[in-house]
Amino acid sequence: MASLYIHIPFCKQACYYCDFHFSTNLSLKAQVIEAICAEIDLQKDYLPKVPLNSVYFGGGTPSLLQEAELSALFTQIHRHFSLKPQVEITLECNPDDLNREQLSMLKRQGINRLSVGVQSFHAEHLKYLNRAHDSKKAYEAIQLAQDIGFENLSLDLIYGIPAEGHQILEEDLKKVGSLNPPHISAYCLTIEEKTVFGNWLKKNKIKQVEDEFAAQQFEILLNFLESSLFEQYEISNFARNQQYSQHNCNYWIQESYLGVGPGAHSYNQYSRQYNITNNTYYIRSINNREIPCTLEILTRENQINEYLMTSLRTIWGTDLRYLANKFDLELILQKKTILERYMQFGLIQIEDNKLSLTRKGKLLADEIIRELFVSE
Repeated sequence: MASLYIHIPFCKQACYYCDFHFSTNLSLKAQVIEAICAEIDLQKDYLPKVPLNSVYFGGGTPSLLQEAELSALFTQIHRHFSLKPQVEITLECNPDDLNREQLSMLKRQGINRLSVGVQSFHAEHLKYLNRAHDSKKAYEAIQLAQDIGFENLSLDLIYGIPAEGHQILEEDLKKVGSLNPPHISAYCLTIEEKTVFGNWLKKNKIKQVEDEFAAQQFEILLNFLESSLFEQYEISNFARNQQYSQHNCNYWIQESYLGVGPGAHSYNQYSRQYNITNNTYYIRSINNREIPCTLEILTRENQINEYLMTSLRTIWGTDLRYLANKFDLELILQKKTILERYMQFGLIQIEDNKLSLTRKGKLLADEIIRELFVSE
């Protein structure tokens, strides 16, 4: 399997928590789209010659694309890649962009899955995050998308937002439940250094929530989604009836993917590429028929640790036989003391040569994964 990711680096306004590459100045949008089309041509041989099972428009805010821009991108995609008959084509979108005309255009162009950045239905939380939509617009946009025929919908939520208690999260989850989406992605609010929140934290304008509060919110989230028949197939991702994100699953099971656009990443199992995060330099380089990227060759250690980092976050866990066969690594022997300690505390389990996190262990996933990393 193989995937294609297209990074659209433009937003109407900056969310205070976001550390992805984007610009609120849209003056270069047409030139960047033209350059992305040219990069697809330059990178056409990066992936193995197999049909793509997923295409993902991320950002930024891809729902800012006009029909001519989206059509130009699809023309290049179809020119250089074949797509599986049931290919998943996802577009990230903000509720404030989703009117009937825009949704109809997206469907007409071939988008068959929407990832909607709701984050919260609470007015004060949306203001705190500096989101452009309000609660009413978010709810109505999702209903409209469903009415138009977008059955494959994912809603993004953020928990761990500072609050007196958990009532706001509980109300958010009730609204999510009433919309009945097949997929939910839920992320704990983290304050990254190069963001508005990161700057405010340095100046003591805001405080990070306590770990205990965030853990309590995670438990509330899990209990609600479990009772609503969602399966937690990755720490932050939940689906009904196995309607998993095929694109994200490709990341987690180490399939190859090509990322085009400024700030996009690519991976082919042996190396990674990181495109430059500067729109002007990106355009200039592509116009010179050069791919403006940093190349990282993955060592054996890198490959093992990447596999541990992605696989342990999923319901499928880490395949110990795979580590032994591909890397000659007997993880149970090499990390015996650590694994025994985590098993004693009920944080991990090993069944049928698969190592996975328990529900309790998922709260400490990053710490557990770091301890299992190998070094050479």
